[in-house]
Amino acid sequence: MMVKKILDLLLINPGGRKKIYQELGETLTAVEPPLWCRLLAGYARDRGLTVTILDSEAENLDIVEIAEKVASIEPCLAVMVVFGHQPSASTQMMVGAGEACKAIKNKVPEQSLLMVGGHVSALPQRTLTEEYVDFVCKGEGPETIVQLIGALKKKEVTLDSVQGLVWQDSSGEIILNPPAPLTTNLDADLHGNVWDLLPMDKYRAHNWQCFGNLKSREPYASVFTSLGCPYKCSFCCINAPFDTNRYRMRSPESVVEEIEYLNSEYGIKTFKFIDEMFVLNERHVTNICNGLIEKNIPDLNIWAYARVDTVKPHMLEILQRAGFRWLALGIESGSKHVRDGADKAFEQDDIVNIVRQIQSAGIFVAANYIFGLPDDDEISMRETLDLAKKLNCEYANFYSAMAYPGSPLYVMALEKGWELPDSWSGYSQHSYDCKPLSTEKVSAAQVLSFRDGAFHEYFGSPRYLDRITQRFGWETRTHIEEMGKTRLKRKILENSFAAE
Repeated sequence: MMVKKILDLLLINPGGRKKIYQELGETLTAVEPPLWCRLLAGYARDRGLTVTILDSEAENLDIVEIAEKVASIEPCLAVMVVFGHQPSASTQMMVGAGEACKAIKNKVPEQSLLMVGGHVSALPQRTLTEEYVDFVCKGEGPETIVQLIGALKKKEVTLDSVQGLVWQDSSGEIILNPPAPLTTNLDADLHGNVWDLLPMDKYRAHNWQCFGNLKSREPYASVFTSLGCPYKCSFCCINAPFDTNRYRMRSPESVVEEIEYLNSEYGIKTFKFIDEMFVLNERHVTNICNGLIEKNIPDLNIWAYARVDTVKPHMLEILQRAGFRWLALGIESGSKHVRDGADKAFEQDDIVNIVRQIQSAGIFVAANYIFGLPDDDEISMRETLDLAKKLNCEYANFYSAMAYPGSPLYVMALEKGWELPDSWSGYSQHSYDCKPLSTEKVSAAQVLSFRDGAFHEYFGSPRYLDRITQRFGWETRTHIEEMGKTRLKRKILENSFAAE
């Protein structure tokens, strides 16, 4: 006789920060509310299901503790949510997610377990075969989860009718069910207003967002205003769970109301807009900004992603007035040839001009650069670092090119026979196992060595440190100097230690 489960759905945000970031994860990186856990929880709860979120990342739980929690709760369905806080984070989260799933199945073999996320959608059959799960979701997940719980409760549908489900039948054959449709009404169906299910006192912002006032990293929240991205950058896997580059937006009113609620309920003033591309639709951006200005919430500190070719100078004043203190720009490379190959077709003069205009408007710039893109060589990588030092932005993220599953670059790497990481942890930018993309021009070791050296050269630059001192003060400068002393261990660099 089946024992009735008290809880319908347990959503698990996997941990593994130590393996992903090494020592950087202790104090420097952000700890963010899990967006997709929120979205899935809201969708399920609105449809009458009982839901709990286990944020093992925020709670700093190890895999044994995760398994014990699941065993004590006994949900009808446990879901390992592997989306990450940016598209590239999904694959690196597979390490912690996979280990947690194995621990759960060892502890509670009969527990129904589903995995969902960007990486999972890109490689559904492989995930089902390799991981300790019963089911995999190909797609964004909300309708798949609700239908699957109905099937498990033997009330509504059978497994072969669950849209977006990947599973094995009694003969062991892997079945890919027809996909679930994308959710179109974000305000009604993917609002994510389940903050009561999260440990809100556990989240913190990136260190750089709070330069000048490092104590303001907490309390913190990340919110979204849109899903998807219309662009097709070669290195990006954002649209893997959607199978389209469609761009869906929430209403500006719902975004403003959410920020006002988080401020009044939890005292949050430090926010991230988690959209892959917030500064895109001018009307959408302007209406959100006007709404925030009207609310007049004091001391807001918001950061968001933008593109060099989507930031309009006339938008900068309203962004600044609305509380946007940082914009993150994907500059990627100092070589036009390399940028063109990555579908980032803008001129270097455009980059310089927009960075200066953003800074002149009183907004700081976090610039993102990538070393080891397919057309890169040692000369072009040096050009990228030289451009970074010329721009001298308030912060810079230096990445190694990775062929993430679900990205065009992954397909290219397979076609050309380029060597890929041996494990999912190898896709993490800061892990010991980090193994960047090897191309016809540069090896993985060359790329990683250059990337790590670039970090040290940039953040140790007297010109950069002087700018930081002038803009943020000596406390922030000292913080950056201490950050630069942290050295990451890198397996492919053997006994050398990379500066980070």
